[in-house]
Amino acid sequence: MTVETTVKAVIFDLDDTLLWDERSVKEAFEVASEEAARRTGINAEALEAAVRDRARDLYATYETYPFTQMIGISPFEGLWANFDKGEQPEFRKLQEIAPIYRKEAWRLGLADLGVEDEALALELSALFAAERRKRPHVYEETYSVLDQLKGNVKLLMLTNGCPSLQQEKLDGVPQLVPYFDHIVISGTFGKGKPDTSIFRHALGLLGVAPEEALMVGDKQSTDIRGALDTGIPSVWINRVGRPPHSGIVPVHQIDSLRDLLPLAGIHNS
Repeated sequence: MTVETTVKAVIFDLDDTLLWDERSVKEAFEVASEEAARRTGINAEALEAAVRDRARDLYATYETYPFTQMIGISPFEGLWANFDKGEQPEFRKLQEIAPIYRKEAWRLGLADLGVEDEALALELSALFAAERRKRPHVYEETYSVLDQLKGNVKLLMLTNGCPSLQQEKLDGVPQLVPYFDHIVISGTFGKGKPDTSIFRHALGLLGVAPEEALMVGDKQSTDIRGALDTGIPSVWINRVGRPPHSGIVPVHQIDSLRDLLPLAGIHNS
């Protein structure tokens, strides 16, 4: 393996780039919804859809919503996060809101399907959180690609989210952390992607110029937008064939992390 490139560092997003978060969330929803179906006779898929819709709508009604948007904490992360770390006062508010939010999302979803059962909603909200915690799925190619990058370029993980939740995700896959020279979590830094300040912070930690790095991520509105605004060549990993976002044009598009290796100048010898 040889390196023939000016790329000195690769910055990785975490969720749905290295970790398969969408699969973890989907499986947790399925377990909880199927339990509700067994108990009540309602359709599990319909309940999942209803709870997802209700969670999104409810999440946006809280005073913490602008903060969660800035830091990058999704409604479905709110369904299992404890928010027990982070210096900003908004995390204390989220810590208070979260148990109510979790129960209400399930209560309203059940009600949409004609089931009024607050106790069941509370039980399902706890089941969803427990099941999500059991499922730290990593993409099949993640470790092999990191093995080939490690030692050839500097590696930094740049993830949006709540410090306690992102740390919990990393604790679930302890073999992932040692690959990285630095890990930056938006909730600790104080602003999230696509804000250019967090990208500049990452570059400072790495000691490289923007053009000497690559930013790899799955979200056009955060990972790719922020990289573009900071002058970092962007690599959009689009495993599921999402349509491109108008006005956000990545430098590279790949459908597997393996395709990143030649972009970073790494070739099998």
